[in-house]
Amino acid sequence: MLTIEKLNEYGANTKDGMLRCANNEALYLRLVNTIPSNPSFNSLYESIKNNNLDEAFQYAHGLKGILSNLSLDPILYPVIEITEHLRNKEMMDYSNCLSLIEEKRKALEELL
Repeated sequence: MLTIEKLNEYGANTKDGMLRCANNEALYLRLVNTIPSNPSFNSLYESIKNNNLDEAFQYAHGLKGILSNLSLDPILYPVIEITEHLRNKEMMDYSNCLSLIEEKRKALEELL
């Protein structure tokens, strides 16, 4: 079961995330629970695999907003990094960024 304590151990800034949810812990935890299964992760991976950087940017940017609002910093920071690379349409190997995002996503999923 997901708790504020577990999220703090994960590295989330739950104080800020809770503020954005009007200090409603149940709402905050419910929203965090949706993150690991968010289809934008798979869409981001697929878009990059297909070299569609514009589409990948849209997915990354959307995830960045969601993760930022919930202050899920461990997964937010690699998403910010990839968002900026994609914003600049950098032709590069994105596998390290994607691996880190997936690692942090799985770590969050394990908390559930």
